[in-house]
Amino acid sequence: MNKSILVTGAGGLIGSEAVDYFCKRDFRVTGIDNNQREVFFGSSGSTKGRIDALKDSYNNFFNLSIDIRNRQAINDLFDGNKFETVIHAAAQPSHDRAASIPFDDFETNAVGTLNLLEALKNSNRDCNFVHLSTNKVYGDAPNRLALIESEQRYDFADDIYKEGIDENFPIDQSTHSLFGASKLAADILVQEYGRYFDMPTVVLRGGCLTGENHSAVQLHGFLNYLVKCNISKSEYTIFGYKGKQVRDNIHAYDVIQFVDLFCQNPKKAAVYNIGGGRLNSCSILEAIKLIETVTGIPMIYSYSPTNRVGDHICYYSNLSRIKSDFPNFTFTYSLRETLERIASQVARQLNH
Repeated sequence: MNKSILVTGAGGLIGSEAVDYFCKRDFRVTGIDNNQREVFFGSSGSTKGRIDALKDSYNNFFNLSIDIRNRQAINDLFDGNKFETVIHAAAQPSHDRAASIPFDDFETNAVGTLNLLEALKNSNRDCNFVHLSTNKVYGDAPNRLALIESEQRYDFADDIYKEGIDENFPIDQSTHSLFGASKLAADILVQEYGRYFDMPTVVLRGGCLTGENHSAVQLHGFLNYLVKCNISKSEYTIFGYKGKQVRDNIHAYDVIQFVDLFCQNPKKAAVYNIGGGRLNSCSILEAIKLIETVTGIPMIYSYSPTNRVGDHICYYSNLSRIKSDFPNFTFTYSLRETLERIASQVARQLNH
């Protein structure tokens, strides 16, 4: 246990996957999680159970109930500890929720990230800083691209986007939602600290990051929440775009596998789109059909013609850059395997 790692948002989907992954590899893992997700989304969004399970499983995991908005607490943490890597997964993650809590959203996503970067700059500039960003930094500009509409989904019409959106896609002159704006501010800060202060930083602009350990709610956690509705026989509401809106899906484990690869060969001010790519993309309608085949339970759903503000009609990640720089990056779980894992976990939770 000679390597030390810090994970913010340690009870969330990506954070808890990182804790599990690195604890199994004998790292000393310190988590930051004050269950702010429950404040944002209510009891169904609580991360307490996941944190408790991780503490029960690993004696090399320690969680601190620190709010990343608390600058002094963050400074004190970095003054007293030297980490090899910081995985920053803590966030207010919903673009719908952000509109009603703009200060909480910005202070968590942007100012919290700044607090971490500045504390790291002042204490340990050689530490890897891995930031979980979002495809919402591109705003709704992908909606202006030519699309092909088929019976179940949309796809990009132009050959240049055949494999999806790459990192050179513009990030301004579009509607982001307040969440997208706060995450974009953090995204740029992480890049700037990498360039300006010569620090090993990476921004991961996630597609649909998913998995069985997501504390999913209606406002965040698309696939997991969809499975929860299916197995509990609750009604799911599709918002706009005929249910043909497309996302690319990647299991949280595969995100952390990439984080491990990056930490073995870090770069400075790196930016990567990370998701399932076109291979693991699906529309809501396609996801519903696939979930029904996995569980054998018919989906109950309704349709609202009003789409969410700033929502993408079609988005999947072009993985060319990430695969070029890290050719060993591969997927462990297909979309169907991911849904099977989610369904198994949800069934256990509902029957508990």
